[in-house]
Amino acid sequence: MTEKALTAVIQEAYVQGISTRSVDDLVQTMGMTGISKSQVSRLCEEIDGEVQSFLDRPLEGDWPYIWLDATYVKVRQDGRIVSVAVIIAVGVHTDGRREILGMTVGASEAETFWMEFLRSLARRGLRGVKRVISDAHEGLKGAVSKILNSSWQRCRVHFMRNALAHAGQQGRRVVSAFIATAFAQEDAQLAKGQWRQVADQIRGKVAKLAALMDEAETDVLAYMNFPAAHRPKLHSTNPI
Repeated sequence: MTEKALTAVIQEAYVQGISTRSVDDLVQTMGMTGISKSQVSRLCEEIDGEVQSFLDRPLEGDWPYIWLDATYVKVRQDGRIVSVAVIIAVGVHTDGRREILGMTVGASEAETFWMEFLRSLARRGLRGVKRVISDAHEGLKGAVSKILNSSWQRCRVHFMRNALAHAGQQGRRVVSAFIATAFAQEDAQLAKGQWRQVADQIRGKVAKLAALMDEAETDVLAYMNFPAAHRPKLHSTNPI
């Protein structure tokens, strides 16, 4: 195996979170004499540089649609395993290409954390944003309203999770089917009319769910005001 191919194998193992001992075992099964922890670190240093260059690259042109989301992962810090927030932005350029615009790690999804992340995108050239799609996390929403001059779309998938939590185990399928009838409408006016009808139908039995629908209507159905061809991608953060 060439040195370049071996380096690629070791780097891929590193990215997948395989331990140094397992990497050493892997190298030996390929007929090599083994590899030390320091050698693995040295070979993988260039990954960090490439990733940082990618995350620091200038953002050119206009990016009308931006998806924002976060997940929590376990990491080792000072000998302890802690949970940290990994936040990410994906955008669509006016030429149709979709790219990861940025990513960073922090202690939580506090508004200040999201604000600094969005400011970093703006400093790199992010502009032309018309619609931000995300869940209804208050810190994220606050940052979007203060940093980006754009409208906001509440992720339909996240909303449905919130809604079904009020439906009870037995009623989730029925409630999901009822709400989905609004999403199946051809235009914004029809969708809003069906949404109101569903909310009023369930108000007597599931008042909290009806109230949630009242509050979320405008934000969840906002994507219906955009071109029909764009709606399948705009209604949720699933493209991330």
